[in-house]
Amino acid sequence: MELSINNRNIELTPRLQSYVEKKTGRLDRYMPNLVGVRVDLSSEQTRSSVERQVAQITVRDNRGTILRAEERNSDIFAAVDAVVDKLYRQIQRYRGKRKRRWRAGNQAEDFVGEPLPFEEEIDEDVDPAIVRVKRFAMRPMSPDEAVDQIELLGHDFFVFFNTEDNGVNVLYRRRDQNYGLLQPELD
Repeated sequence: MELSINNRNIELTPRLQSYVEKKTGRLDRYMPNLVGVRVDLSSEQTRSSVERQVAQITVRDNRGTILRAEERNSDIFAAVDAVVDKLYRQIQRYRGKRKRRWRAGNQAEDFVGEPLPFEEEIDEDVDPAIVRVKRFAMRPMSPDEAVDQIELLGHDFFVFFNTEDNGVNVLYRRRDQNYGLLQPELD
């Protein structure tokens, strides 16, 4: 298991580093196929001092499954404790889903794709700009696996390469808590 500790606006003392290593060192017992753990520690300027220290952990297994958790606290050690606890709960959920799916025979559900609703009015005086570009590795997966990923990450949408139609798809959470699947086609 490869451990990477990154810090931003916070000093990574030997005590903090060994604390993070000790806390994350047990993760591979619960997720045996773990290949990488990335810990991001930062201090942010906020009005309230309660949530200034941020700890985020991202783990990846050899199948490409990604679990991510983030916690904030006034103390960085408390934030690390909280984020590790949150990650353990995510690992339990992930393992439980894999067992249930294996027992159920991995039956696929129907996904209905529909356009995202557009709610906000555009302020015509402001020219929108792309403020961030993010590149990421994409692992081919089924829509069922994408549902697992979106739930584990806690995101509202998930971009993935669909093995069923050999194309890039977007899975998104609908207001009724179901999922929609966008399957782009060229004109």
